[in-house]
Amino acid sequence: MKRILTTLLLVVAIVLPQQLWGRDFGNETLNYEIVYHWGMIWKHAADASLSIRKTNSGYYAQLTGKTRSWADKVYPVRDTLKCTMNKDLKPLQYEKLTHEKDYYARDLIKFSYNYSHTSAHCTRYRKSGTTSIDLSAKAQAYDMVSVFYMLRNLDYTELSRNKNYTTIIFSGKEKEYLTINYKGVETIKMRDGSKRQAHRIQFRFTQQGGKKSSDNITVWMATDESRIPLLLVGKLPVGEVKCYYKG
Repeated sequence: MKRILTTLLLVVAIVLPQQLWGRDFGNETLNYEIVYHWGMIWKHAADASLSIRKTNSGYYAQLTGKTRSWADKVYPVRDTLKCTMNKDLKPLQYEKLTHEKDYYARDLIKFSYNYSHTSAHCTRYRKSGTTSIDLSAKAQAYDMVSVFYMLRNLDYTELSRNKNYTTIIFSGKEKEYLTINYKGVETIKMRDGSKRQAHRIQFRFTQQGGKKSSDNITVWMATDESRIPLLLVGKLPVGEVKCYYKG
């Protein structure tokens, strides 16, 4: 179950080139069902919720994920990601709270900017003690929540099919590179049987040096102005995970 939930959390870390609408997000909550699929098996394994609220200085966003009661008996997961952003959707502070079975952890990242250069001070809290690390990039960098809103703020008419775009993600301990390949518009079937038009995007995460840090993920984003992620598919060692938007 840990792999299933982690896959959903990773989808929140996406951005493309900076052709932006200049969109103003209102208060919003998106809910998802995380379904494990293997052959004839379809099992609702976890739920996730992503919300954003306007503040006086910008935005506050939060992603929560938890396994369902049957999955708790196998591997209980309760994860929360929190992010504070300015009015331009640039991250100011990111916090990850992890509670997976007997494992507890907290990561805190504070961002600072100098023109186009992004720096971050990362503090990692564990039972064994506290460690810190500084990260930097000669470009705009994001965390695993703020970059999601940048993705929804893009002008898709400016994207070229089958072209790769790359951006930088700061996690609690390292700098990751996210490469995105835009595949165009497709019709997809939702879990309730309805059909929706969606932009298909493939994601690849790598560490410095090009080492792959997770399996590839495919996401379908609504073509209307909401740009809501409607469906995510990620491969597992056995089967796959499908994350459906439910409202």
